[in-house]
Amino acid sequence: MMKFDHLNLPVRDLDRSRDWWVSVLGLMVEFEVPQRRAVALQDSGGFAIFLEEKDGAAANGVALWFKVDDVDAAFRTWTERGIAFAHGPQKTFWGYGAELADPDGYVVRLWDERSMREK
Repeated sequence: MMKFDHLNLPVRDLDRSRDWWVSVLGLMVEFEVPQRRAVALQDSGGFAIFLEEKDGAAANGVALWFKVDDVDAAFRTWTERGIAFAHGPQKTFWGYGAELADPDGYVVRLWDERSMREK
C-alpha cells in the first residue's frame, strides 16, 4: 500500500503564508524549523504540507483540493469572515466547488462529496 502523506510548497514569505494557511484554511502547525525557514502544517486527516521560504518561489499552476462538509456553507461562512474567493461554488472543469488562492498564488479548491455528485 502507498499513501500520499506530505507535500512541500516553496513560499516567498513564510510568516505571511503560515498565517494564511492557519487562519484561512484552519490547518494546524505541527512543527517549525526556524533555521530552514520552514513549517509543517497538518489538515484534520493528518496530511502534512510543508511551507519553506525560498527566493523566487512561484505557484507555477499548482492547485490543491480540500474536501469540506458542505462547500456552499463553507463559502458563505468564509465570505462572512472576509475571505476573498476567485469564484464561489459553481460547476467547473474539475467538478463543483469554490476557488481561492494563497498569498503565493497556489490555487485552493474546496469541494464536497454531495455537491460533486448532484451538481
